[in-house]
Amino acid sequence: MYKQELAILFSGGTDSLALYALAVGGHHPGLPRPRKIHLLNMLNGMGRFPDFTRNRFETTRAILANRFPEAENMPSASLVELDMGRLFQGLWLDRYEEFMPRYGGKNLVCVACKLAMHIRALLYCNEHLVSQLVAGYTKKQSHYPEQTPVFMEKIRELSTYFGVTASFPVYDDFSEQMTTRHVLEEFGLPSTGGGERKCLFCQTLTTATEKEIGLYLDDMIPRAKKYIESIHEGRLQAAASVFPPGTE
Repeated sequence: MYKQELAILFSGGTDSLALYALAVGGHHPGLPRPRKIHLLNMLNGMGRFPDFTRNRFETTRAILANRFPEAENMPSASLVELDMGRLFQGLWLDRYEEFMPRYGGKNLVCVACKLAMHIRALLYCNEHLVSQLVAGYTKKQSHYPEQTPVFMEKIRELSTYFGVTASFPVYDDFSEQMTTRHVLEEFGLPSTGGGERKCLFCQTLTTATEKEIGLYLDDMIPRAKKYIESIHEGRLQAAASVFPPGTE
């Protein structure tokens, strides 16, 4: 029996690719096979090699269609590109000179980027009546500040506020790269070499701890709520004023 629709934050990298395959196969307790899968690929304005993600999706979709040839067993899937560059700028880039001293001089650019992604994903989920959102955050990448428990917990709370269940079902399962590769190879999928857009900021140094990450999110999530609510209510000027540009 088909379940409800599912949205996945999808970069085309190995973890989000494995999430897609597991959802199609219904092979994970946190990912019941949905009726339709929305693969949300976020554009932050700083990515390179833009064809990687779409090529990886199209290749994977064809392989999975052969693996599950019966139409009733193959959820439909679509790759949706969503621009969250303006949110990313408002959450960090336009005001980093102000923000960094406030949060101990720490570099939170990737936290801001991921928060912008989740804001855009929540807007999409509400618009398309998708009640479940998942991301391939993993313990093996917990050195990234946006893949820490404090970030995930606050994103869960923000999502619940807007009627969306956000989860990170492979956080513990994929604590080792070997496990991710094993899952992909079991589905006959590419298991190395990435596939996601390469972001200019993805390997920048940060020594941020959960304290600074939490303080930043406590300040920004109320703004995120105001922004989403303004969009839902059609108050476009109010939405635009939540994250104003650094210069006019």
